[in-house]
Amino acid sequence: MKQEKISETKEAERTAPPRKVAVVVGGSSGIGRETALKLVGRGYRVFNISRTPFKGERVRTVTADAAQEGELKKAIASIGEEVEAVDLLVYSAGFSMAAPLEHAKSNDYRYLFEVNYFGAIEALRAAAPFLKKRGGRAVLVGSLGGDLPIPYDGFYSSSKAALAMLARETDLELRASGVRVSAMLPGGTSTDFTYARRVYGEDESKDYSPSVKKASAALANMEQGGMNPSLVADAILKLAERRNPPTIATAGGKNTVARYLYKMLPERVTDWVVRRKFNQK
Repeated sequence: MKQEKISETKEAERTAPPRKVAVVVGGSSGIGRETALKLVGRGYRVFNISRTPFKGERVRTVTADAAQEGELKKAIASIGEEVEAVDLLVYSAGFSMAAPLEHAKSNDYRYLFEVNYFGAIEALRAAAPFLKKRGGRAVLVGSLGGDLPIPYDGFYSSSKAALAMLARETDLELRASGVRVSAMLPGGTSTDFTYARRVYGEDESKDYSPSVKKASAALANMEQGGMNPSLVADAILKLAERRNPPTIATAGGKNTVARYLYKMLPERVTDWVVRRKFNQK
Protein backbone atom coordinates (compact mmCIF):
# COMPACT_ATOMS: atom_id res chain seq x y z
CA MET A 1 0.00 0.00 0.00
CA LYS A 2 2.80 2.38 0.94
CA GLN A 3 4.66 1.52 -2.28
CA GLU A 4 1.54 2.29 -4.30
CA LYS A 5 1.25 5.76 -2.74
CA ILE A 6 4.92 6.50 -3.50
CA SER A 7 4.38 5.40 -7.11
CA GLU A 8 1.30 7.60 -7.40
CA THR A 9 3.23 10.59 -6.05
CA LYS A 10 6.07 10.08 -8.52
CA GLU A 11 3.60 9.72 -11.39
CA ALA A 12 1.84 12.93 -10.35
CA GLU A 13 5.17 14.77 -10.26
CA ARG A 14 6.08 13.41 -13.70
CA THR A 15 2.80 14.40 -15.33
CA ALA A 16 2.40 17.74 -13.52
CA PRO A 17 2.80 20.86 -15.69
CA PRO A 18 6.29 22.39 -15.48
CA ARG A 19 6.73 25.11 -12.89
CA LYS A 20 6.59 28.58 -14.40
CA VAL A 21 9.84 30.52 -14.59
CA ALA A 22 10.24 34.29 -14.24
CA VAL A 23 13.35 36.42 -14.72
CA VAL A 24 13.34 39.86 -13.10
CA VAL A 25 16.13 42.23 -14.10
CA GLY A 26 16.61 44.70 -11.27
CA GLY A 27 14.71 42.64 -8.73
CA SER A 28 16.79 43.42 -5.66
CA SER A 29 14.86 46.56 -4.69
CA GLY A 30 11.81 48.72 -5.35
CA ILE A 31 9.21 47.68 -7.90
CA GLY A 32 11.38 44.80 -9.11
CA ARG A 33 11.67 43.30 -5.63
CA GLU A 34 7.92 43.53 -4.99
CA THR A 35 7.28 41.89 -8.36
CA ALA A 36 9.70 39.06 -7.59
CA LEU A 37 8.05 38.41 -4.21
CA LYS A 38 4.57 38.30 -5.72
CA LEU A 39 5.74 35.92 -8.43
CA VAL A 40 7.14 33.59 -5.75
CA GLY A 41 3.76 33.75 -4.03
CA ARG A 42 2.12 32.61 -7.25
CA GLY A 43 4.36 29.59 -7.52
CA TYR A 44 6.91 30.84 -10.02
CA ARG A 45 10.53 29.88 -9.90
CA VAL A 46 12.09 33.35 -9.83
CA PHE A 47 15.54 34.51 -10.86
CA ASN A 48 16.78 38.01 -10.08
CA ILE A 49 19.48 39.60 -12.22
CA SER A 50 21.17 42.58 -10.58
CA ARG A 51 24.44 43.82 -9.11
CA THR A 52 23.00 43.49 -5.59
CA PRO A 53 21.80 40.09 -4.29
CA PHE A 54 18.14 39.59 -3.48
CA LYS A 55 17.64 39.49 0.28
CA GLY A 56 15.88 36.21 0.93
CA GLU A 57 16.21 32.60 -0.08
CA ARG A 58 13.13 32.33 -2.27
CA VAL A 59 14.65 34.20 -5.20
CA ARG A 60 17.89 33.13 -6.89
CA THR A 61 20.25 35.98 -7.83
CA VAL A 62 22.47 35.90 -10.89
CA THR A 63 24.90 38.79 -10.56
CA ALA A 64 25.21 41.10 -13.56
CA ASP A 65 25.46 44.80 -14.38
CA ALA A 66 22.87 46.00 -16.91
CA ALA A 67 25.22 48.83 -17.92
CA GLN A 68 27.95 46.43 -19.05
CA GLU A 69 27.40 45.06 -22.54
CA GLY A 70 27.17 41.28 -22.60
CA GLU A 71 26.55 40.70 -18.90
CA LEU A 72 22.77 40.34 -19.16
CA LYS A 73 23.15 38.03 -22.15
CA LYS A 74 25.54 35.86 -20.16
CA ALA A 75 23.29 35.88 -17.07
CA ILE A 76 20.17 34.87 -19.02
CA ALA A 77 22.12 32.18 -20.85
CA SER A 78 23.21 30.73 -17.50
CA ILE A 79 19.58 30.63 -16.38
CA GLY A 80 18.68 28.95 -19.65
CA GLU A 81 21.09 26.15 -18.85
CA GLU A 82 18.90 25.28 -15.85
CA VAL A 83 15.40 25.82 -17.23
CA GLU A 84 13.59 24.63 -20.31
CA ALA A 85 11.81 27.89 -20.95
CA VAL A 86 11.02 31.31 -19.49
CA ASP A 87 7.41 32.31 -18.98
CA LEU A 88 7.98 35.92 -17.94
CA LEU A 89 10.73 38.51 -18.27
CA VAL A 90 10.36 41.71 -16.23
CA TYR A 91 12.86 44.49 -16.93
CA SER A 92 12.88 46.79 -13.90
CA ALA A 93 16.46 48.09 -13.86
CA GLY A 94 16.65 51.87 -13.84
CA PHE A 95 18.73 54.97 -13.18
CA SER A 96 17.72 58.62 -12.90
CA MET A 97 19.61 61.91 -12.86
CA ALA A 98 18.60 65.53 -12.36
CA ALA A 99 20.91 67.58 -14.56
CA PRO A 100 20.61 70.46 -17.03
CA LEU A 101 21.24 69.50 -20.63
CA GLU A 102 23.91 72.18 -21.00
CA HIS A 103 26.10 70.81 -18.21
CA ALA A 104 25.23 67.10 -18.15
CA LYS A 105 28.27 64.81 -18.36
CA SER A 106 28.29 62.35 -21.21
CA ASN A 107 29.38 59.46 -18.99
CA ASP A 108 26.29 60.08 -16.81
CA TYR A 109 23.67 60.17 -19.55
CA ARG A 110 25.30 57.35 -21.48
CA TYR A 111 25.25 55.23 -18.33
CA LEU A 112 21.57 56.11 -17.87
CA PHE A 113 20.70 54.88 -21.36
CA GLU A 114 22.79 51.73 -20.90
CA VAL A 115 20.74 50.81 -17.83
CA ASN A 116 17.29 52.08 -18.84
CA TYR A 117 17.23 51.24 -22.54
CA PHE A 118 20.13 49.28 -24.02
CA GLY A 119 20.00 46.83 -21.13
CA ALA A 120 16.36 46.13 -21.96
CA ILE A 121 17.29 45.42 -25.57
CA GLU A 122 19.99 42.97 -24.49
CA ALA A 123 17.65 41.25 -22.03
CA LEU A 124 14.89 40.88 -24.64
CA ARG A 125 17.29 39.52 -27.24
CA ALA A 126 18.76 36.99 -24.81
CA ALA A 127 15.41 35.89 -23.39
CA ALA A 128 13.49 35.66 -26.70
CA PRO A 129 14.45 32.03 -27.51
CA PHE A 130 13.35 30.90 -24.03
CA LEU A 131 10.14 32.96 -24.12
CA LYS A 132 9.18 31.46 -27.49
CA LYS A 133 9.22 27.92 -26.08
CA ARG A 134 6.15 28.60 -23.93
CA GLY A 135 4.57 31.66 -25.50
CA GLY A 136 5.90 33.83 -22.69
CA ARG A 137 5.45 37.46 -21.75
CA ALA A 138 7.85 40.35 -21.28
CA VAL A 139 7.05 43.49 -19.29
CA LEU A 140 9.32 46.53 -19.45
CA VAL A 141 8.89 48.91 -16.53
CA GLY A 142 8.63 52.36 -18.07
CA SER A 143 7.27 55.58 -16.61
CA LEU A 144 4.66 58.25 -17.16
CA GLY A 145 7.76 60.41 -17.46
CA GLY A 146 8.11 58.89 -20.92
CA ASP A 147 4.92 60.70 -21.95
CA LEU A 148 5.59 63.95 -20.13
CA PRO A 149 8.80 65.93 -19.70
CA ILE A 150 10.29 66.09 -16.21
CA PRO A 151 12.36 69.26 -15.77
CA TYR A 152 16.08 68.42 -15.56
CA ASP A 153 15.29 64.70 -15.72
CA GLY A 154 14.99 64.78 -19.49
CA PHE A 155 17.44 61.96 -20.10
CA TYR A 156 15.31 59.68 -17.93
CA SER A 157 12.10 60.76 -19.70
CA SER A 158 13.74 60.20 -23.09
CA SER A 159 14.92 56.71 -22.14
CA LYS A 160 11.47 55.73 -20.90
CA ALA A 161 9.83 57.07 -24.06
CA ALA A 162 12.25 54.91 -26.04
CA LEU A 163 11.46 51.92 -23.80
CA ALA A 164 7.73 52.23 -24.53
CA MET A 165 8.36 52.27 -28.28
CA LEU A 166 10.72 49.32 -27.89
CA ALA A 167 7.88 47.35 -26.28
CA ARG A 168 5.51 48.19 -29.12
CA GLU A 169 8.04 47.34 -31.82
CA THR A 170 9.17 44.09 -30.19
CA ASP A 171 5.58 42.99 -29.63
CA LEU A 172 4.98 43.38 -33.38
CA GLU A 173 7.96 41.15 -34.12
CA LEU A 174 7.40 38.41 -31.53
CA ARG A 175 3.64 37.98 -31.34
CA ALA A 176 3.65 35.54 -34.28
CA SER A 177 5.77 33.29 -32.03
CA GLY A 178 3.21 33.55 -29.22
CA VAL A 179 5.33 36.03 -27.20
CA ARG A 180 3.79 39.32 -26.08
CA VAL A 181 5.74 42.37 -24.95
CA SER A 182 4.30 45.28 -22.97
CA ALA A 183 5.46 48.39 -21.16
CA MET A 184 4.02 49.19 -17.73
CA LEU A 185 4.02 52.91 -16.94
CA PRO A 186 3.91 53.72 -13.22
CA GLY A 187 3.57 57.25 -11.99
CA GLY A 188 5.31 58.42 -8.82
CA THR A 189 6.11 55.39 -6.68
CA SER A 190 7.41 55.38 -3.11
CA THR A 191 10.73 53.50 -3.24
CA ASP A 192 14.39 54.11 -2.48
CA PHE A 193 14.85 54.94 -6.18
CA THR A 194 14.19 58.54 -5.12
CA TYR A 195 17.31 58.63 -2.98
CA ALA A 196 19.51 56.96 -5.58
CA ARG A 197 18.90 59.73 -8.12
CA ARG A 198 22.05 61.53 -9.30
CA VAL A 199 21.32 65.21 -8.62
CA TYR A 200 23.77 67.75 -9.95
CA GLY A 201 24.95 70.24 -7.32
CA GLU A 202 25.93 73.88 -7.61
CA ASP A 203 29.40 73.15 -8.97
CA GLU A 204 27.97 70.99 -11.76
CA SER A 205 24.73 72.75 -12.67
CA LYS A 206 26.05 76.29 -12.12
CA ASP A 207 23.41 78.93 -12.94
CA TYR A 208 20.71 76.23 -13.20
CA SER A 209 21.24 75.07 -9.63
CA PRO A 210 18.17 76.75 -7.97
CA SER A 211 15.85 75.37 -10.65
CA VAL A 212 17.40 71.90 -10.46
CA LYS A 213 16.91 71.84 -6.69
CA LYS A 214 13.25 72.89 -6.96
CA ALA A 215 12.50 70.35 -9.67
CA SER A 216 14.27 67.43 -7.96
CA ALA A 217 12.61 68.24 -4.63
CA ALA A 218 9.16 68.35 -6.26
CA LEU A 219 9.86 65.03 -8.01
CA ALA A 220 11.02 63.43 -4.76
CA ASN A 221 7.84 64.56 -2.97
CA MET A 222 5.72 63.27 -5.84
CA GLU A 223 7.42 59.87 -5.71
CA GLN A 224 7.37 59.45 -1.93
CA GLY A 225 3.72 60.48 -1.83
CA GLY A 226 2.87 58.19 -4.73
CA MET A 227 1.85 54.55 -5.18
CA ASN A 228 3.02 51.70 -3.04
CA PRO A 229 5.40 49.53 -5.12
CA SER A 230 3.35 46.49 -4.15
CA LEU A 231 0.40 47.91 -6.11
CA VAL A 232 2.60 48.53 -9.13
CA ALA A 233 3.79 44.91 -8.89
CA ASP A 234 0.15 43.78 -8.84
CA ALA A 235 -0.44 45.75 -12.04
CA ILE A 236 2.62 44.14 -13.67
CA LEU A 237 1.42 40.62 -12.84
CA LYS A 238 -2.10 41.39 -14.01
CA LEU A 239 -0.72 42.70 -17.29
CA ALA A 240 1.57 39.70 -17.76
CA GLU A 241 -1.26 37.23 -17.18
CA ARG A 242 -3.69 38.77 -19.64
CA ARG A 243 -4.40 36.62 -22.68
CA ASN A 244 -4.23 39.60 -25.02
CA PRO A 245 -2.27 42.29 -23.14
CA PRO A 246 -2.00 45.86 -24.41
CA THR A 247 1.46 46.99 -25.41
CA ILE A 248 1.21 50.03 -23.13
CA ALA A 249 -0.47 49.98 -19.72
CA THR A 250 -0.59 52.33 -16.74
CA ALA A 251 -0.45 51.38 -13.06
CA GLY A 252 -3.33 52.81 -11.01
CA GLY A 253 -6.63 54.36 -12.02
CA LYS A 254 -5.49 57.89 -11.18
CA ASN A 255 -2.44 57.57 -13.41
CA THR A 256 -4.53 56.07 -16.22
CA VAL A 257 -6.89 59.04 -16.16
CA ALA A 258 -4.00 61.52 -15.92
CA ARG A 259 -2.26 59.96 -18.94
CA TYR A 260 -5.47 60.11 -20.96
CA LEU A 261 -6.04 63.76 -20.09
CA TYR A 262 -2.45 64.74 -20.84
CA LYS A 263 -2.74 63.13 -24.29
CA MET A 264 -6.00 64.94 -25.00
CA LEU A 265 -4.77 68.40 -23.96
CA PRO A 266 -2.62 70.63 -26.21
CA GLU A 267 1.12 70.41 -25.49
CA ARG A 268 1.30 74.05 -24.42
CA VAL A 269 -1.24 73.25 -21.69
CA THR A 270 0.54 70.13 -20.47
CA ASP A 271 3.87 71.96 -20.51
CA TRP A 272 2.32 74.70 -18.36
CA VAL A 273 1.03 72.08 -15.93
CA VAL A 274 4.47 70.47 -15.74
CA ARG A 275 6.15 73.81 -15.04
CA ARG A 276 3.71 74.46 -12.21
CA LYS A 277 4.10 71.00 -10.70
CA PHE A 278 7.88 71.25 -10.67
CA ASN A 279 8.10 74.89 -9.55
CA GLN A 280 9.60 76.20 -12.77
CA LYS A 281 9.11 79.66 -14.27
